[in-house]
Formats: sequence, C-alpha cells, structure tokens
Amino acid sequence: MIEVKGLTVAYGGLTALDQISLTVNPGEIRGIIGPNGAGKTTLLNMISGISPPSSGDVLLDGQSILGWKPSKIANHGVKRTFQSSLLFKGMTVLENVMTGLHGRSQASPIAAALGLPSVWRDEREATHLAQSTLEFVGMSQFAERDGGELSFGQQRIIEIARALVSEPRVLLLDEPAVGLSINRVAELDTLLRRIRDERGVTIIMIEHVLRLVMNVCDRITVLSSGKKLAEGSADEIIANSDVVEAYLGRALDANR
Repeated sequence: MIEVKGLTVAYGGLTALDQISLTVNPGEIRGIIGPNGAGKTTLLNMISGISPPSSGDVLLDGQSILGWKPSKIANHGVKRTFQSSLLFKGMTVLENVMTGLHGRSQASPIAAALGLPSVWRDEREATHLAQSTLEFVGMSQFAERDGGELSFGQQRIIEIARALVSEPRVLLLDEPAVGLSINRVAELDTLLRRIRDERGVTIIMIEHVLRLVMNVCDRITVLSSGKKLAEGSADEIIANSDVVEAYLGRALDANR
C-alpha cells in the first residue's frame, strides 16, 4: 500500500535520510524505531507530504504521491498524528474529533452562511461519526470535556480518534504511547490491533516504547543516523546483533 523508494533528505551538509526504501503491505502494522535523530519523523513527514525529499519517491497503491499537498494525501486516506499534542483548546473533545472530518464536507461557504439543510445534514453526520469513533477508542465519557483539560496521555488517544474518524486507509502515528501509563500502553496495544482488524487500516508507527513495538508490529524497520539498519519481525530484530549493539542494547530485554 505504501512504498518508499530510495528516499534521501539532505539539509545542507546534513543527510537526514539516506536511500531509505521500504514496502508496507495492506493491513500491516509497521514499526519504525531508532535513536533520536535517526530520521524517523522525517520519514513520516515525507510520506504525509509535509516536506519534499531531495531524491527518491513515495507511492500509494503504486501511484507516486511526490509533490502532492498534505491535504490531498490526507483526502486519499493517509492520516497522521504528531509527537506533541495538537488538540484545540476551548473546543470539546467531540468537536476536536469532528475537525478530522473537515475535508469530507460538501457544503459551500454560502450554504453554511445561509444555514441550508445540507449543512445541518453534514453536521449531524459528523457528530454521529465523531461519537461512534470516541466509543471505539474508549473515550466517549470525555465527549463534552474541553480538550485542553485532558491529561497528555488522554489527548494522545483523542488525536488517534480524530485521525480515525474520517475512515482512513493508512494511519501514520508518531510516538502514540508518549505520556501513557503502563496500563494505558496495554490498552493502546489492543486498540491498534482493533484498528487494523476491525477497520482494515494499515498502520505505520514510530515508537520508543519497545514493549509495544515488539508486541503489536508485524514488521519493524530500524533506522540509525538516517540509514536503514535492519528490517524484519520482532524475533528477527531481537536476534540482530547489529541492532542490539547500535541501538537496543540491554533495553531490548528489559522491554520484551
């Protein structure tokens, strides 16, 4: 579903990504791991169209999406979350999730200004979809709370709901477990599997919580200093001495 071919990103004398290639199949949960500065977020930025690569290509269903605006990529079913919380303060949790549907509205500004029936239909549908998505992620009890009042960990789950509400085909998650307790990480493990199994969503996930990565990901790509160091199943990554030496070390056994 997603194919990255020879992706290179250079900023002056710094090479953030160096000839990165990977293929993510439909229905796969792919983990992207590596130390800080390895190029993980840069890779997601290239896939989601936030910034262009120096060379290489990104394909969605075999079609190059290089040069597409992030909004166009999102409208083709690729949604993402970010490292930091981006909920809108002063808006309820339900309203925050509803913003994930803005690209699907068919109402024109004139229709909105006149309050035409089509606008109310869109509003009712958006409300229903947002409510059902909050129920799916187990956060419906917070629907009327101000988004800024939630804990950081709770906001991370709401961000996933906001990305999920538009029924994406691919979900790009940048450190979704940041700020989550051990129990919440276990719940996130279950949620990611449900997103894949019940909604058929392909997931590409950057994560530092190795327990989560090793448990939930079908395949794992390891980046180091902008290069692909290794790729394979959790067992293959665990057994790779280069990965253990360069990045995981004792932390691997501690987080299994």
